[in-house]
Amino acid sequence: MTIKKTPAFVAAAVALVALPLLAQQLGNGPVRIMDLALLYVMLALGLNIVVGYAGLLDLGYVAFYAVGSYMFALLASPHLAENFAWMHTVFPNGLHMPIWIVIPLGAGLAALFGVLLGAPTLKLRGDYLAIVTLGFGEIIRVFLNNMEQPLNITNGPRGIGQIDSLQILGINLGRPLDVMGFRVSSVTLYYYLFLALVVLFVVICHRLEKSRIGRAWMAIREDEIAAKAMGINTRNLKLLAFGMGATFGGVAGVLFASFQGFVSPESYSLQESVMIVAMVVLGGLGHLPGVILGALMLAALPEVLRYVAGDIQSLTGGRIDASILRQLLIALAMIIIMLVRPRGLWPSPEHGKAAPAAVK
Repeated sequence: MTIKKTPAFVAAAVALVALPLLAQQLGNGPVRIMDLALLYVMLALGLNIVVGYAGLLDLGYVAFYAVGSYMFALLASPHLAENFAWMHTVFPNGLHMPIWIVIPLGAGLAALFGVLLGAPTLKLRGDYLAIVTLGFGEIIRVFLNNMEQPLNITNGPRGIGQIDSLQILGINLGRPLDVMGFRVSSVTLYYYLFLALVVLFVVICHRLEKSRIGRAWMAIREDEIAAKAMGINTRNLKLLAFGMGATFGGVAGVLFASFQGFVSPESYSLQESVMIVAMVVLGGLGHLPGVILGALMLAALPEVLRYVAGDIQSLTGGRIDASILRQLLIALAMIIIMLVRPRGLWPSPEHGKAAPAAVK
């Protein structure tokens, strides 16, 4: 960080800290939208490692999101104690793990699933890789939808509720906090946790991008055969990309389950995976500011359109459903963006740049 950029970073930090405190004066709705947008930023940053850095098209990324969510739901709810006698004997009220255990567990379990997905797909590229990853994501969703017989692990389509809210340093994020007479709402407390993790993820991604591993990923993305000829171990680096990207998804899943207090297979559909890919592509492949911008725009746009879809619907005499109209407006926005900015809203300045001329 240069001295000239320091005031801009300080101003941005102050704005990000003050924004939810001002927004909560309008109710929990606007802050909740910001919370969900930050969750999608985490997911987009994780997928950017796989798609943007390593060039591996992954359409099943939402599966890692689901793994982290359900892992936390089982560890932080009475579901297991209610459905397994031996668990009820040992833990009558269920497992209620602290945050410093569940987040590493969610990251590790998702990373394991990422490696399991990456191992059979090492020789696949392009469309074939996309189809396999898409199938993996659907397999996870179908399993979650059906794993209630003969053992009720996921409670099937009914989902798992009564999930604990996270607690940090004795502060329960699920309850409002009074600070010197000023009440900070629960969604605002979650906002600060999500923001801190987004900043951490951005730092990790930036360090990875500038590291030897990041350069190797980009070499694989540009030309895998040439990268292998230069001595890069493409097999291990692809597995590392899948595992590292899945880690971000697992952590985001843990946070989502705690924030919602309920999980069900409906939250992890193919549409979610496609939307996360769209965030990365529309923002700018491999460029952190672009990925963040794309995630914020596509995450917040559907929620913001709720406030205008009703008025537009009334202009049509109620003939068009408001939810369908929202999807239509989002699709039109995506088409216009890709026509006007085919490389993304904020593409990387180095990607696609011509090689420097040789010095005579």
